[in-house]
Amino acid sequence: MTTAVRRAAAFALVGCLALVGPWVLGVEEPAVATAAAIGPFLAVAAGALWVDTESVLFELFARPADRRSGTLYGLAVFALAAAGLATLTVGFGMPAYVYVGTVLLLVFGNLAAQLVRAYRYEQVRATAGFVVGGFLASATGQLMTVELTTESAGVPLVTFLAASGALFAALLQQMLHRRDDALVLVAVAMMLWLFSTLPLEITTTRIAVALGLTVVLGYASYALETASLAGMLTGVLLSLLTIVLGDFAWFVILVAFFGIGGVASKFRFDRKLDRGVAQENEGARGTGNVLANSLVALVAVLAGAVSTEYGVSQAVFFYAFAGAVGAALADTLSSEIGGLFDNPRLVTTLEVAEPGVDGAVTWQGELAGLCGATIIAAIAWVGFGGITAFGAGVIVFAGLVGMTVDSFLGATIEGRFLGNQGVNFLATVAAAIVGAGLATALNLPL
Repeated sequence: MTTAVRRAAAFALVGCLALVGPWVLGVEEPAVATAAAIGPFLAVAAGALWVDTESVLFELFARPADRRSGTLYGLAVFALAAAGLATLTVGFGMPAYVYVGTVLLLVFGNLAAQLVRAYRYEQVRATAGFVVGGFLASATGQLMTVELTTESAGVPLVTFLAASGALFAALLQQMLHRRDDALVLVAVAMMLWLFSTLPLEITTTRIAVALGLTVVLGYASYALETASLAGMLTGVLLSLLTIVLGDFAWFVILVAFFGIGGVASKFRFDRKLDRGVAQENEGARGTGNVLANSLVALVAVLAGAVSTEYGVSQAVFFYAFAGAVGAALADTLSSEIGGLFDNPRLVTTLEVAEPGVDGAVTWQGELAGLCGATIIAAIAWVGFGGITAFGAGVIVFAGLVGMTVDSFLGATIEGRFLGNQGVNFLATVAAAIVGAGLATALNLPL
């Protein structure tokens, strides 16, 4: 057993202290329950700061940075973060199953990843190990907590929380330093707490299909090298949330963007590389690119999931979602196809510019962008019986507005005030506003 595996196993044992709180919650006096939930992790944190560097415990828990400092700061910070989540549970209403599920997700996910690395050091396999191990541990911990307390959470909800939490944690680990487990712990817990408050009606069939589809999508995107590992995790997480919080038609729209956009990025890549207009990372989309084009759509999905609770038609947020995705696909096709042609013109002055200049467009690229927005509108029209041809036209219009805003911002402020991803994000915001605004003004159905 390697040092990394032993350390991960030790952290997993410490993480199991999260089960102490639910065991006594509702059984003992409130003060006793609070002490039982928070006390063990506070004791671990205090002990970590006083462990002698020559002791067996120090050798077991120490990370490279801890060895340099001579103190188990990693263990102390993790324990304090877990104690903080326990405080939110006993004092501020965070469900105990979210607290326990998050702690077990992280520690057992890390253990599974280290076991995979010990067998075969490959980042993709280790990440898959983390997701699977974290998912199983989180789901088990949540179900155990429900049995130990008076809280209510069905298997479909537990499965959804465990899956989305495992994917989000794996994504954060790709983006952050490996020692930032405490930050990952808190961020995942906050997200799952939010999801647990949503009025969701998740069926076993839907969550099973969602997991199956997203796994296939993730594997395909990485195998075809249309996304980096972080980009793949982002896309899979967004797809899972879209199916569960939105609907399958929302998911098909999102997949159309990922699939067509990924193929367009790879289309005649060598030619684009020679012209200096190829996307970096050999056309594989990273987290920043995926989020810049999809974050607005995700917000629309979340808002649509709770819209009826506040008397707002879900159609408003669907048109915002479809408009944003339509703009993202339109801009992607406009750039990837248009970059192959000569004599692009600046959208602001119509002056001829060099290929690849921000804000320069070709008529071929604009036509490709129109096709992209039309594809999204066509999927919405077919997928939702309530959407009329006029409603589909609104989606096309919103997508074209977003594509034009992207070109205009590219010609005016990109490179000076914003990067490409910031411009992409603002373009999808503009498209979502146009889509939602027209849906509200015209009372469009869904």
